[in-house]
Amino acid sequence: MHSYSHKFTLLILLLLSPFATKAVAQTLWTLDDVIGMAKGQSIASKQAETERETNYWKWRTYQSNYKPQLSLYGNLPDYNRSFTQVYQPDGSIQFQPVINNNALASLSLSQAIAATGASIFVNSQLQRFDDFNNNVTRYNSSPVLIGFSQPLFAYNTLRWDKKIEPIKYLESRQAYIESIETIAINTTGLFFDLLLAQTNLQLAELNRENNENIYKIAQERYNVGKSSTNDLLQLKMELLKAQKALIAARQNEETYSRNLKSYIGYRSNEHIVLVIPDSIPDMYIDATVALREALENRKDALAFRRRILEAESEIAKARGEVGFKTNINATLGYSKAASTISDAYKSPQNLTTVLVEFNLPIMNWGRAKSRLETSRANKKLIEYTVEQDRNDFERGIYTQVNLLNMLKEQLKLTKEAEDIAQQRYQIAKDRYILGNLSITDLSLALQEKDLSKQDYITSLRNFWTAHYTIRNLTLYDFLKNEKITVPASNERALRNGSL
Repeated sequence: MHSYSHKFTLLILLLLSPFATKAVAQTLWTLDDVIGMAKGQSIASKQAETERETNYWKWRTYQSNYKPQLSLYGNLPDYNRSFTQVYQPDGSIQFQPVINNNALASLSLSQAIAATGASIFVNSQLQRFDDFNNNVTRYNSSPVLIGFSQPLFAYNTLRWDKKIEPIKYLESRQAYIESIETIAINTTGLFFDLLLAQTNLQLAELNRENNENIYKIAQERYNVGKSSTNDLLQLKMELLKAQKALIAARQNEETYSRNLKSYIGYRSNEHIVLVIPDSIPDMYIDATVALREALENRKDALAFRRRILEAESEIAKARGEVGFKTNINATLGYSKAASTISDAYKSPQNLTTVLVEFNLPIMNWGRAKSRLETSRANKKLIEYTVEQDRNDFERGIYTQVNLLNMLKEQLKLTKEAEDIAQQRYQIAKDRYILGNLSITDLSLALQEKDLSKQDYITSLRNFWTAHYTIRNLTLYDFLKNEKITVPASNERALRNGSL
């Protein structure tokens, strides 16, 4: 009897002892740690950086359209050796050999004028012609040529681009910040996938150990006639289920660990252990403030303005194609032909050209008017669509803010329920060991404990996902009360071309 009591006491001590794990190299990671790594080294962050760089150089290309353009043009040489047909007085044709070279070099400086759509240029060129048949060389110089081209009543691309392209560039900057915040949302989901898997693994290991110890106690009771065969078999089944659950939990933990490491770009095989982010920030988000920040910061709000401008641009383009169009071209300068280069630049003569082109549609069966009316109808459709998108946008902000505030309160209740379930299971376990509780009640207490723990992790997941979602929707950090912007160091690196 003394031997049984001693064994029974040892089993109780084993059952109540803390769960021990193997000593393995591991790293503790918080949610902030994981999100920081994902933003800094993940493939998604590199893709966002690359897209941002692409949009930056598109912006620089747009800006260059309004700056002077200097170009050097030439054909050196333009050699020709062939036969050309020459009509004779009697109407016959003779083929004369032609051997010549026609070289040209031209330096041109041009400038576009966005206000009117005109372009002006300053040009200097030199041409040399060699006739090898007659051993003759001629030069034609144009030391200075000043010209301009002015379209009238036409669509002014430069003027409309000046309204639209800056908004598109601002959109791309905000889109980059949104992409980074989206990485935070995705990382949060993967973080809690692994955290729940690790929690389930801990529960499975503890449940397996507890079931083994309880089964040993039941065997001792059975041996002294204090437990039935049915109870012993039921506990054996519980132990087998716990062992199977442990195998599945280990597999899930490995899978979700690989998923998280792959997404954040962590290549080490070191085992990671996640820290439960149960330190909830004490903050309340005002929906009006959130909406104001969203309308100031989100690319969607910029896109509303840009889409209307693009529709107006299409109307202007269609109107420019409807009626009378004129293009005025003029060139003023000096030019001279001579047999030597030096003579070609002596006392050059005035050169003047004026060209007025016009196009007046007389009959096009209403095609031009149809294009104009189509663009006007399309603008109305875009205005209605933008209005609906704006309403959906505002409703989404209000919904997400209310959700976050509600989840914060719900999380407190879930934590309290998890603590109560843990206490109830401990009491049920102690009562079973003392023989005052049935196996069925103990199993129910165990299930309630595990479910409450999982429910708490799920509630944490929902809260932090909602937290990073509202950051993404507003591009505003409500913990620091400041806008989320691109770091100044990144901006300098982008301008210097090192990104």
